[in-house]
Amino acid sequence: MKVAIIGIGSVGAAVATAIKNTGLVHEMVLFDRDGVRARAAAQDLGHAAAFSFDVKITAASSYREIKDSEIVVIAAGANQKPGQTRTDLLAANANVIADIIPKVMANVDAKKVKIIIVTNPLDVMVMLVRDLSKLPASRVIGTGTMLDSARLRTILARQLDVSPMSINAYVLGEHGDSSVVNWESVSIGAIPLNDFCRTTKLPLPQTTRRTIEHRVHNAAYEIIQGRGATWDGIAAAVNDLLRCIINDEKRILTVSSCNAKTNLSMSLPTIVGNNGVIQVLSPRLSTSESNALRASGRIIKKNYNNI
Repeated sequence: MKVAIIGIGSVGAAVATAIKNTGLVHEMVLFDRDGVRARAAAQDLGHAAAFSFDVKITAASSYREIKDSEIVVIAAGANQKPGQTRTDLLAANANVIADIIPKVMANVDAKKVKIIIVTNPLDVMVMLVRDLSKLPASRVIGTGTMLDSARLRTILARQLDVSPMSINAYVLGEHGDSSVVNWESVSIGAIPLNDFCRTTKLPLPQTTRRTIEHRVHNAAYEIIQGRGATWDGIAAAVNDLLRCIINDEKRILTVSSCNAKTNLSMSLPTIVGNNGVIQVLSPRLSTSESNALRASGRIIKKNYNNI
C-alpha cells in the first residue's frame, strides 16, 4: 500500500508518523510546497525505521511522485489560529484545494484512489474535492467528527468511570461549531445511557450534559490556545480511518461524505471499508437533535455556496 500525504505542516507530519507506526503501508510520499520541510520530515521519520516498521518514505518535489498511491491524504492549507473558527479558513483553503486536486488527479488512478480530507472547514472541503476530482462520493472521505466523537467518548468515560472503548457515542453534523451531540443514541456497552446511569447510580443531568457538550465543542479552541494547533488527535483519527480502509474492517465511523441527492457533506454514522464509504446510517435522534442537525446542514450548505 502506497500513501501520499499532501501538506507536511504540524498536522501532516503527525499523520505521517501515525501511519508509519501502523506497519500497514509499505511506502509513503510526503509532498509540501516547502520542499526543504518535506525532505527533512521524510529523513527524520525514515530514521525511525530502525526502531519499528521499515517503511519507504520519500519527499516529493513533483506530483508525479505520488503515482500509484492508493490513498491520498490532504492535510494542506491554513490551520486555525487562536480566536479563529474553522469557517474563517474557508476562502484561503478553498483556493489551496482548488490548486492541489487537479494536480493530484493527473497523477493517480481515478478508478482506485481514495482521498482523505483533513483540511478545514472539513465538510465544505469534502464537497469541493468531490466536485473537482469527479470521483465517486464514496471515495472522497473527510475525517468528519471522528475526533469530536472521540473527545465525547473520552469525557463520558471519565464521568462514568468506564473505558472509552465501551462507549458508543457520536457527534454528528458539521465538524465545527454547529456539531450535534447525539445523546439519544448513546449506549455503554449494550445498555442505553439513561439505564446505565440508573444502574450505576451515576447521574448525568442536563446541566452536566450541557457542560460536556461545551467541552466537546471547545476542545480544539483550548488546545490551539495552549499549543498553537491540534495535531495528535486528528492524526490518530486519520490513522484509524486509514486502517479501516486498508483492512476492509467495515466499522462504523462518523466520517464526512457527500450525499449525491442533497449535494451536502456532513458526518453521520457510516460503514467504511476497502472501497471507502459503504453505507451511511440514520441514527436515532430526539426532536431537538434532528432540528439541530438540519440547522448544521444549512450552515455547511451556506459556506459551500460562498465559494
